[in-house]
Amino acid sequence: MKAAPPAPGSPAGDSPWAPLAARVFRALWIAQLVSNVGGWMQAVGAQWLLIGHDAALVTLVQTASSLPVVLLALPSGVLADRFNRRTVLLAAQFAMLAVSTVLAVLAFADALTPAVLLGLTFLLGCGTALMGPAWQAVQPELVERRQLGQAAALGAVNMNLARAVGPALGGAVVAAAGTGWVFAFNAASYLGIAAVLLLWKPPASQVPAVRGEKLLAAAHAARRYVWNAPGVRRVLLRTALFIPGGAALWSLLPLVASRSLGLGSGGYGLLLGVVGLGAVGGAFVLPAIRRACGVNGTLAAGTVVFAGALAVLATVRIPWAAAVALLPAGLAWIAVLSTLNAAVQARLPGWVRARGLAVYLLVFQGGQALAAPLWGLLAERLGLRATLLLGGALLLAGAASLRRWPLRGTDGIDPTPSDHWPVPPLLFEPGPSDGPVLVSVSYRVAPGNGVAFTARMDQVARSRRRTGALSWGLYQDGREPDRFVENYLVASWAEHLAQHHGRLTNTDRRHEEHARELLAAPPEVTHAFDATAGPVRDVKEQADAGA
Repeated sequence: MKAAPPAPGSPAGDSPWAPLAARVFRALWIAQLVSNVGGWMQAVGAQWLLIGHDAALVTLVQTASSLPVVLLALPSGVLADRFNRRTVLLAAQFAMLAVSTVLAVLAFADALTPAVLLGLTFLLGCGTALMGPAWQAVQPELVERRQLGQAAALGAVNMNLARAVGPALGGAVVAAAGTGWVFAFNAASYLGIAAVLLLWKPPASQVPAVRGEKLLAAAHAARRYVWNAPGVRRVLLRTALFIPGGAALWSLLPLVASRSLGLGSGGYGLLLGVVGLGAVGGAFVLPAIRRACGVNGTLAAGTVVFAGALAVLATVRIPWAAAVALLPAGLAWIAVLSTLNAAVQARLPGWVRARGLAVYLLVFQGGQALAAPLWGLLAERLGLRATLLLGGALLLAGAASLRRWPLRGTDGIDPTPSDHWPVPPLLFEPGPSDGPVLVSVSYRVAPGNGVAFTARMDQVARSRRRTGALSWGLYQDGREPDRFVENYLVASWAEHLAQHHGRLTNTDRRHEEHARELLAAPPEVTHAFDATAGPVRDVKEQADAGA
């Protein structure tokens, strides 16, 4: 399924198009491009049907598309980690095909009221929410890990290339034949992705969630992982600081086109197309920008350029001048989002990847869903010009915050699974649901290393909590100060076995080895079970019976 990896430092490996050498990635990328073109045609048709209403109603199209991610992203991530991701993706495609078909039929019958249009757009957003985590999570299965940045950029190129074609095509079709035909094309566009997925035979390498794990427990595991992964939290923070200001452009551009520039649906489509062209062109220069500016420099530059585009839209009344400002805005958008997307993918291990990406999508799409109606209301109260300038100011404040909260590098992160824990030496076999389980590890620290050991155990503590520990503590023996005892509680025996087999990564292993360099003797591990949760086992009788 994967293409042979190019040699490190080779031109093929550095090329922004290198992931397209992987056959399945290439086929899905092309099918997704057709689907995204249909999606942008549908968006233009939906927004233009409401253009005669007030600003808040127009911006609700974006809210209806994005709000389902707020509601369904985490459950969708759980489904993508528990079940076959290909099956989840196929279910989403056929569901969106059905909704789009209904939308087209109602449009041809001239029966689309604003409420029905927004309701069906919301259902399409539900399909997108179901698809999003699974789609993101399969990317590392299609390309080499070191190409994740290029793959993320190509995903953004895909969306923006569709933005370059879809809105202009959608505007022309709406003007020439009506909205029904753009909705019909969008319905047909889902068939390509479905065909590729049906032909794809994914490897059996996906790490499933704990067998029998409940949905709420799986969602809680995602929350626990993200909370104890500082690098992932920082990516989410940077996303939350960029998206609300960035949403001002997408929410208010239909109003800029119609009110400020006097354009029709075709002109609005062309403006969106210019943004897409800028993003596609950005894919050629983005690797050079990242090499020259670094990750945080790229984020800062992209945010400032996007803020500048909002300022130009607020002040100009000439269509070509607005188009010139939107060209670098497309490059800035792909620079910021591909950087954030690659950063979160590189940090997530397979067992929780879809759920972690669901949290990222929740912040990304949720920020757009919540910000869009606010920008519409502000445009009605403050005016379009003041609202666009306010969005630019918000983006500049986010760029300034990079000095305080920069994005951390991923050089020391290896999310590859590590099966380095030995099999627990028990006299009886616990059931999967037995628990909670108290794991105790006794350490004999070399004299004089106590302070350094406790400092290094901070990373081990995060590892335990990320992978399943409900609580964690490190204690120093009062009679033997060089003896430390680590205690952590896991909900069940199945959860603890998941730590042994699948959840621990090479990064976790390095943190453990770093702390154990300071020991005078190998650690001793014990496993204790809640004696009040079930019958106490008579170990002596079991041992005699076994003998």
